[in-house]
Amino acid sequence: MQSAGKATQDCTMKIVLFVHCYFPDHFYGTESYTRVVARNLREQGHTVKIVTATFAGETAQTAFIEEYEWEGIGVLRFDRNLIPNRVVRDTYYMPELRAVLERILRREKPDVVHICHLINHTTALLEVLDSLSIPTVGTFTDFYGICFNNKLQAHDESLCLGPDKHRTNCLNCFLKEVAGQAPSGFTKYAGHPALRPLSSRVARFATPALKAAWREDIEAIVERPGVLADAYGTFDAAVAPTQFLHDAYRRNGFDGRLDISRFGIDIDRAPKPERQDGKLHFGFIGQLARHKGVHLLVEALDAIAHDNARLSIWGNEQTDPAYSRELRRRAAWLPVQFRGTFPVEDMARHLAEIDVLVIPSLWYENSPLILLQALATHTPVIIADVAGMTEFVPPFEFGVYFARGSAKSLADAMEHFAKDSALARVMSQRIGYERTTRHMVDDLLRIYEEVA
Repeated sequence: MQSAGKATQDCTMKIVLFVHCYFPDHFYGTESYTRVVARNLREQGHTVKIVTATFAGETAQTAFIEEYEWEGIGVLRFDRNLIPNRVVRDTYYMPELRAVLERILRREKPDVVHICHLINHTTALLEVLDSLSIPTVGTFTDFYGICFNNKLQAHDESLCLGPDKHRTNCLNCFLKEVAGQAPSGFTKYAGHPALRPLSSRVARFATPALKAAWREDIEAIVERPGVLADAYGTFDAAVAPTQFLHDAYRRNGFDGRLDISRFGIDIDRAPKPERQDGKLHFGFIGQLARHKGVHLLVEALDAIAHDNARLSIWGNEQTDPAYSRELRRRAAWLPVQFRGTFPVEDMARHLAEIDVLVIPSLWYENSPLILLQALATHTPVIIADVAGMTEFVPPFEFGVYFARGSAKSLADAMEHFAKDSALARVMSQRIGYERTTRHMVDDLLRIYEEVA
């Protein structure tokens, strides 16, 4: 395909960014990353277009392909309501998307495509890009290329290293999702190392007894790692924001170019104001979803014996209404405020209101932007002791760790701050994170120039 023009260090490029969803309706980590990459590229004189999608089940678009501008950057969005997922395989490879993706790419003629997430595009996008010989760069923001549930969290909520040889751990996650609850009996223990070969045979020979859709879905789960590995082999280069994520992809077979490029943060880095009310203010900012562990934080607050502690929770209660109702019920008699959502531009102001940010996630996490924003604003943190966060937080210098999933351990960590009224202030004076989005995008531009 004829591109807009061969990129060199002496000319601008046309870059198309693909992301699964985008502003204004979606505004979490990967969307925010895409937004700042696009903005920085445009400020440096490059032509940028964002291609995204409307999820099946969301309000239908008036046309299959719609275009709009967000912050002066063109966005093209196609409607997955018209091409919804029907079976598990469609979540990672949907050849029906090839036509619309090829149509978009032939029209846009990019010098480089940067994939920020493949959900809603699937590996069909990589297939089309390879057939058109378009240089392709990816940012791996989560475990989509490895894991059925994207989180490397097993069916029993333990942490996972990736698909095992027989895929029984992946099948367990699928069965849990189908059942809507933690599996029991055979599925509960199928992932035990001693039982994995038996589990694999049972799954294989039991499938004729299952309805046809389950047979097809089980085959798709078993085949997923191989399909993703082949597709990811077509990336010309990719970046990971953490050493942990880099190592996870290497451990699971990705052998292409994979640079570590930490996320950059643009935020007011003024010193943290001193608290005048004598209270210890904990905060949570993020998704109100079970894998984020907010219930542990509420339980831990209830366990600490200090009247001066209070908690503010910022997040969208409509993300998981049942979970949010559970949180409100648990917090009914506690000094907890549910404060909704706010524009990202107000992040520094809200972080200035709290003494300690708590990130009680049950999964690995991956350089969450809220962690970096807290560090950049000199805000101490309490984090679950999971890779993807701990590499940013020297213990008892920038914050405190607690044992993932343990409300008691989290309460102990909170007690450190409650017992020592000066601890948060002392930590704040040495905390920092200097990397900006310009640093991050400069890394990307060097890669674009090398692959284009």
